[in-house]
Amino acid sequence: MRISTSQIYDSAMRGMERNQSQLVKSQNQMASGRRMLTPADDPVASARALLVTQAQDANSQYARNQNNASDRLGLVDSQLSALSDVLQGVRSRVVQAGNTVLGDSDRQAIASELEARLDQMLGIANSRGADGNYLFSGYQSGTTPFARSAAAAPGEPSSLAYFGDDGQHLLQVTSSQRMASNVAGSDLFMNIREGNGSFSTAAGGSGSGFANQGSGIVEAGSVVDNQKWQNALNTAFPWQGSSNHSLQIVFSSAAGSSSYQLFDASTPAAPSAPLPPKAVGELVPFVPGQAIPLVTTVPAIDFGAQVVISGQPAAGDTFTIKPSVNKSAFQTIDELIGLLRSPLASGAARTEFSGRLSAHLTNLDQVLLNVSRVQSTVGAHLQELDSLSNNSAALDVQYQQTLSDLQDLDYAKAISDFTRQQLGLEAAQKSFVTISGLSLFNYL
Repeated sequence: MRISTSQIYDSAMRGMERNQSQLVKSQNQMASGRRMLTPADDPVASARALLVTQAQDANSQYARNQNNASDRLGLVDSQLSALSDVLQGVRSRVVQAGNTVLGDSDRQAIASELEARLDQMLGIANSRGADGNYLFSGYQSGTTPFARSAAAAPGEPSSLAYFGDDGQHLLQVTSSQRMASNVAGSDLFMNIREGNGSFSTAAGGSGSGFANQGSGIVEAGSVVDNQKWQNALNTAFPWQGSSNHSLQIVFSSAAGSSSYQLFDASTPAAPSAPLPPKAVGELVPFVPGQAIPLVTTVPAIDFGAQVVISGQPAAGDTFTIKPSVNKSAFQTIDELIGLLRSPLASGAARTEFSGRLSAHLTNLDQVLLNVSRVQSTVGAHLQELDSLSNNSAALDVQYQQTLSDLQDLDYAKAISDFTRQQLGLEAAQKSFVTISGLSLFNYL
């Protein structure tokens, strides 16, 4: 086959250019530390690296969300701890106020201290985060969650209203999990069940607007069978009225012995006139401190609950049992302040004061229990976020290792290849010089 001089030159030039291109590529790889400079270098590895990079970016975003949620919940937790300390202080002073040796001025001094504690609670309820948003206002993070309204009448305490909502800021902390980074003020301060959580008890008075005349004090009571309580409250018991469902324990005295009887004190809906309490139980001898089961005989219904009345009620004294309703923490302390400011001018007034103070103390315990519940939830979330953060850090290390295996350069192999390519290029250049010097004219 005849080979022209130009073909020899072209072939040699293409070989040298190819060797130079490989040498430049190896040099760029060693300079960047990457095996893949373009997707064409390894299409399969490049596609895998793209997927791993996307997963790593998503994991990094989840880690940032976890840190943001942890920071915000940590601030919420510190405010809840401060709130718990304030409420424990309030409870301690309320217990002290029940001491019978205290005078009206002593109780008023305690009331003044409780007012300061209430202002402290309000400050905690309206606390802000580092971003300037309110911690306990739900979605309304720019709205002051709690504010006082004007007093309804002279001498009456003003009420605190909630202007936030029930919303929770949810952050995506993993690919399949979202977590709340705030606590709604309605859940923490407002929606607290009074009494024992199922019903509340109170002295009902002896009629005609007078307080109970005996020394009887009713305790918070308890539900021993929740299913019976719910069934009797909602379906089984035929209440005489459709609203204000309540039972009433009425005391009487005969031949020197005290007895009690259970009444239905519910009322019809407005505008119907109230109905007098209706007897639904038998007359039962009273034993101070003995549990009184809430069992009716007309008809025979067991409410699955009981109350205990200590002391000695007088004939005509009444005690009411009503299903629990929501009461705010601020209202509970406001009512305590009003109670402590009331003068006690008689034995009956002192007995009524003791009963009401005990009821308010029970409500205060419900507030503390609710704060503890919320704080436990926040603590569990913080613990979970800490675990998720550790998992995200470990996952990020795995992603980095995978990317390194796909993209990073093996320097030992690269240097060997570079040396070999350099030698190849030098050999091609020397051979080209030799071939290009060959000519027939040298032999003519």
